[in-house]
Amino acid sequence: MSSDEHCPCGTGLAYADCCGPLHAGGRPAPTAVALMRSRFSAFALGDVAYLLTSWHPRTRPSDLTLDATIAWRRLQIVDTDAGGEDDATGVVEFRAQYAHGGKRHILHERSRFERVKGRWRYLDGDVYE
Repeated sequence: MSSDEHCPCGTGLAYADCCGPLHAGGRPAPTAVALMRSRFSAFALGDVAYLLTSWHPRTRPSDLTLDATIAWRRLQIVDTDAGGEDDATGVVEFRAQYAHGGKRHILHERSRFERVKGRWRYLDGDVYE
């Protein structure tokens, strides 16, 4: 992705000014929502290394293979609970639209985040059908 294209996370910012620096390791996500957005972008761009790095060590899988037939399209943040710059934990509820098999689908999840050594990490989440 070129650095001047809009970021997949939906902020309207250029990738270079949004999730790009987080993916490159240049700076940590300041909030749980920022980490959620950067993880959505990583899914959209197929950045497995970032997904694993941003996963909590207690729940991180040893390996991750993304389904190349899924195209992540849009992220909607529904609700947040804590997860600010001064918090240790946070919750982000979101809906992520994706295309698979020629059909549109929505993943609705309430994700939990926790700081590990000062950096936000995705812990786990509850998926809603």
